[in-house]
Amino acid sequence: MIKAAKGYRGNRSKLYRYASDAVDHGLVYAYRDRRNKKRTFRRLWQIRINAATRSAGLTYSRFIEGLVAAKVAVNRKNLAHMAVTDETAFGELVKAAQAALETKRANA
Repeated sequence: MIKAAKGYRGNRSKLYRYASDAVDHGLVYAYRDRRNKKRTFRRLWQIRINAATRSAGLTYSRFIEGLVAAKVAVNRKNLAHMAVTDETAFGELVKAAQAALETKRANA
């Protein structure tokens, strides 16, 4: 425990009782934040995709609905990366989503 508490300040790195508490608490935070990190990144990707699709005249939810209707399987991480780095390819996906939405609307 003392080795795991290396770098902690004061009694937390010197005394076993306090080091054990600090390490246990740190492990709980680490477990929780590994899951929160996934949520945070998904939210960031959604914000980036939404910003790019709004400039093309769509909203995020309509864009995702259009991609599902067009049977385009691209995850949000790749969509966000494409929105930032490759605007032409992202524009093609937006066009495909819009076309699929129009087809879906015509059939309904």
